[in-house]
Amino acid sequence: MTYSVEWRGDGLSILDQSRLPFEERYDLLRSVEEVASAIREMRVRGAPAIGVAAAYGVVLSALNSETLAATRQTEKIECDIESLAATRPTAVNLFAALHRMRHALHSVRNKSIVESLLVEATQIHREEIESSASISMHGASLIPDGAVVLTHCNAGMIATAAHGTALGVVAEAHRAGRVQRVFATETRPLLQGARLTVWELVREGVPTTLITDSMVGHVMKHEGIDCVVVGADRIAANGDVANKIGTYAIAVLAKAHGVPFYVAAPFSTIDMSIAGGDEIPIEFRSPDEVTSLAGQPVAASGADVFNPAFDVTPHDLVSAIITERGIMKAPYSTCLRNTASESGERRR
Repeated sequence: MTYSVEWRGDGLSILDQSRLPFEERYDLLRSVEEVASAIREMRVRGAPAIGVAAAYGVVLSALNSETLAATRQTEKIECDIESLAATRPTAVNLFAALHRMRHALHSVRNKSIVESLLVEATQIHREEIESSASISMHGASLIPDGAVVLTHCNAGMIATAAHGTALGVVAEAHRAGRVQRVFATETRPLLQGARLTVWELVREGVPTTLITDSMVGHVMKHEGIDCVVVGADRIAANGDVANKIGTYAIAVLAKAHGVPFYVAAPFSTIDMSIAGGDEIPIEFRSPDEVTSLAGQPVAASGADVFNPAFDVTPHDLVSAIITERGIMKAPYSTCLRNTASESGERRR
């Protein structure tokens, strides 16, 4: 069975996404340093999957420091939590998971530190599985019969803990017989769409067409796109959405062509402490990702390289935000705040 992350008792097994689609390889990580490297190098990626992996990384920190005195062990785990938090700045699920793990660390009562942290990490994992299933069902209700859907980057099973967010919606609608075809962007510079999304959709039996990122406008005009469904790495309190670079341009094109633009993400992706998208930190990655492809140079030398990993789509371009708690629509500031309040949300 394919999975993105799985706890194995004394280590975290991850699907190495950097090797897909040509090799389906699982690595067993036994230290917090190995987990941090896997997140930083995008061997495990996708906002929900990153959060789950980081939670188990904290468990590994506790396992590997059991011989220390309690106070010293707590200090070591705190240090490792900070190391995990420094891996990638944009995906808020990482920080939400680490916040919960820190709270569990300082709330140990009748259990050992390891046991308490493992209980919390397992709960985080379980909640992500349940939320992605709910997102899939809620989102599928928005997909019309005979739909042609466009998606960008990868928000499928391997980017989450189970069903996927954006691709979970697509797969659920396809199983109901409502999806005619999916157009998937290649998603430069790391080709998450070409390597990962196409791999997942084909395995699911969904008719799929791969396009380059620059073809989106042409495809919307001529191929009858009925809706766009994407994931998210952080959503501000006003509904502004940070997602893989290129999402903003697709949202603008969708608006111009009258195509609904849907965002599917667990509620843990919504950062109520950030008023708008301008406050979302954007990760910048190595120039080599742009100038090389699979280790081979593809660009003339001498130019500077600009490589933000994410962009922010303003909330007025978003038709709906699909979460496990239901479908959110404008005005997002009110809708998201009320939903958070109803559930007792007091994160970050």
